Parts: sequence; C-alpha cells; structure tokens
Amino acid sequence: MSDQPQDAAKDQPPETEPVIRTIAMPADTNPSGDIFGGWLMSQMDLAAGNLAARIARGRAATIAVEGMTFLKPVKVGDEVSLYADLEGQGRSSMRIHVEAWRRDRYGAESIKVTDATFTFVALDDMGRPRPIPAA
Repeated sequence: MSDQPQDAAKDQPPETEPVIRTIAMPADTNPSGDIFGGWLMSQMDLAAGNLAARIARGRAATIAVEGMTFLKPVKVGDEVSLYADLEGQGRSSMRIHVEAWRRDRYGAESIKVTDATFTFVALDDMGRPRPIPAA
C-alpha cells in the first residue's frame, strides 16, 4: 500500500483560503538578504490573532508559541500566504496552528517555509481571561 497521496498533500498548501497574504519587502531583510525570521513570526502571530479574535468574538492575546522550525528562506518579493486552523479550545484558551508558505513572485509553486502552534487567551476589557462564547 502506497502512502504517496498523503506525502503529496504535504507538498501543497492547505485547500482553505489564507488568513493573510503579503509580500516580503526589502525593509524586512537581514544583512544576507533573507527575510528576518522575526518578521515571518509576527505575520504568523497576526494570522493566528485574526482567527483567535473571531473565535473569541473580542480581544485575545498570544501567551505561547510552540514548535517553530524554519524550513526554507523567504526572499524579497516572495508572496507569503499564512493559513490558520483551530487545533483545540478550552474555557478561555485556543490553540491555533499556522502554516507559512512562500511563492516566488514570478512562479506558481508554493513551498512551505515554517509552521507553529500559537496559544491565545480570550480577554475581557480589564485584560483578564474570560470564557470563549459558545459557537
């Protein structure tokens, strides 16, 4: 039995629409000309935060990031697409998995550059944890 279709799916971005799609710009580079990992991480946090705010129906804050490994560099001009999925939810917390994919400005192939799981907590107006409303 071959697991080729499953492996092929790993080489393709998720079938959902990206939460954020942006272009890597020269101001986002390190001295070697690659995009800073911190810039990419901040874009991923924005994508996760967007989903967290919708789920929490209000303010939510990042409290942890797990498992980020940079697989490939992002270059100036690359289109970066960020996909976010809810992995789990507690009373006031959410675990959101984010994948970052790059596409050369002039190409068609998308390549996964990193992924990580972000944990958010829903907050009230005073900045205290609050329950996430029922769907």
